[in-house]
Amino acid sequence: MADRDRNKKVLLDLVKHPDNSHCADCGAPEPDWASYKLGVFVCLNCSGTHRNLPAISRIKSIRLDFWDDDLVEFMRTNGNAAARSIYERTVPIFYYRPQPQDCVVLRDQWIRAKYERREFTGENTHLQHAYSSGFYEGILWKKGKDNKQFLKRRFVLSAKDFTLKYFTREDQSKGPKAVIAIKDLNAVFQPEKIGHKHGLQITYLQEEHTRNLFVYHDNGEEIVFWFNAIRATRYAYLKTAFPMASDNELIPWITRNYLKEGYMEKTGPLQREPFKKRWFVLNSRDRKLLYFKTPLDAVELGAVFIGTENHGYSVRESQPKGTRGNKWKCGVTVETPDRQFVFMCEQEREQKEWVEAFREVISRPMVPQDYNTEANMRRRR
Repeated sequence: MADRDRNKKVLLDLVKHPDNSHCADCGAPEPDWASYKLGVFVCLNCSGTHRNLPAISRIKSIRLDFWDDDLVEFMRTNGNAAARSIYERTVPIFYYRPQPQDCVVLRDQWIRAKYERREFTGENTHLQHAYSSGFYEGILWKKGKDNKQFLKRRFVLSAKDFTLKYFTREDQSKGPKAVIAIKDLNAVFQPEKIGHKHGLQITYLQEEHTRNLFVYHDNGEEIVFWFNAIRATRYAYLKTAFPMASDNELIPWITRNYLKEGYMEKTGPLQREPFKKRWFVLNSRDRKLLYFKTPLDAVELGAVFIGTENHGYSVRESQPKGTRGNKWKCGVTVETPDRQFVFMCEQEREQKEWVEAFREVISRPMVPQDYNTEANMRRRR
């Protein structure tokens, strides 16, 4: 008969091993669950997707459930590293591997791609062709520029000319509604902001101003295919634009999550203008603070470049006096070489989060393209 306490101790020792100490699927630390069919240790969030794949994966808690001796031995002879060598053998360099904070659809489709579709074992590499061929097209629901209505639009992504196009009509002979250069494109999942669990925000530059497209697809596999097709095309563009750069240097630039988003109140350059509530987005890679009237605005109202302390940029918590019109009282002051920006947060927690986010950007050295971005933004004013 299995010794419950002994087996629990063996499992807890196994999960302390460096290869097993993080979730096999999203990398979250200290996983408490394990698939005794796949031999991997996973976190609580990823265990939910595994439960939805009973023919492929079976889940137990390593702390609370009873484990038979043979299952413990199976976990001992397998583990995360062994599974990775099988199920992640041919993951493309551009393919996005979910992190613990990522949305459900990214994690769910990564797990299904690995274990259910076996896309990366070397057996089914044809499945990768959909998002790695340099051409992808299909229908996405797109939010209208000036209203909240989502309408079906045909999108065409091409690595041949590094563009993303979308059409308002099925008849493509009438030409695209927009032609978006891959050069300045970014894509990030925003399910809460968009109000759909598969919501994807596509951002790009048009005449040096940031534009947003908000799209979704009802099928989780399809929207993740779109995301990775965009990443494949972005990677191909970056390899062309920066041929001497290594993959490690390029990968962070393929797509970027935003460091911080949320509402703050903003006043004008004289700091005597009434405060107005705006939606702010801090993009750490591009060193830009963008602001919009609402989270789903298509076009920015303005942008602020965030440089380094050596170049005259700083941030601090503040309680500005003499201001008017502000409902919120937790101030954030950002100094730039050209002017001082004063923002107001509703709560002290948000104030501290914004200051920490600004400091993270300010502390990171600037790279050559940052100087170009700074110069272009100054010319816009």
